[in-house]
Amino acid sequence: MSESRNKILNRIKMALAVPTPLPFPEAENSPFPFQPLQQELLIEFAEQFTLLQGKFMFCINKKELLEHFMMLCTQKSWTKMYCSEPKIIHDLAINKLHPNVESCEVAITGCEFLVARTGSMVLSSIANDRIPSVYAPIHICIANTSQIVYEVQDALLATKEKYGDSFPSLLSFATGPSRTADIEKTLVVGVHGPKEVYCFLVDDSGAL
Repeated sequence: MSESRNKILNRIKMALAVPTPLPFPEAENSPFPFQPLQQELLIEFAEQFTLLQGKFMFCINKKELLEHFMMLCTQKSWTKMYCSEPKIIHDLAINKLHPNVESCEVAITGCEFLVARTGSMVLSSIANDRIPSVYAPIHICIANTSQIVYEVQDALLATKEKYGDSFPSLLSFATGPSRTADIEKTLVVGVHGPKEVYCFLVDDSGAL
């Protein structure tokens, strides 16, 4: 190993040995910077999600979920659907799955939580595969009303409470279809991820 590399590694070790203080410690106890929730969490999430070009469908129960899902599949003529979550496969009565995510048309996943203020879906490496929600051209998320929280911090705290010491190695916040305006400031959808994102939200408020 070269002397210069040794020097760099030693400098890194020394830097890591000394904890870095918070740059703005007073911010920890500062008032919440965003407006408080003005309406139901469900409505807030639906509004924010659709503003970001997400396609939202509310289902009063699992039966209606199945009906809406089958209708959408018929309208879109989807045949190559990928899903690795047994509960979702059962609820959607999917008889034939596409074997790999690399060549599927649609990837179907659950989520950990939905963040109402930002219209985001929180996905984890424990509950979902890492790849489907970003690799497939169309992403469908199946969620329950009990999974909606208001703020990102609420989702992180709830995930920590849910998993404890087995916290997921990856959390992803998916907020609408992939989009970028890097090319001549023109908005392009689906460059680095799905072109279409659906969220089927099932009311489980009356579930036992």
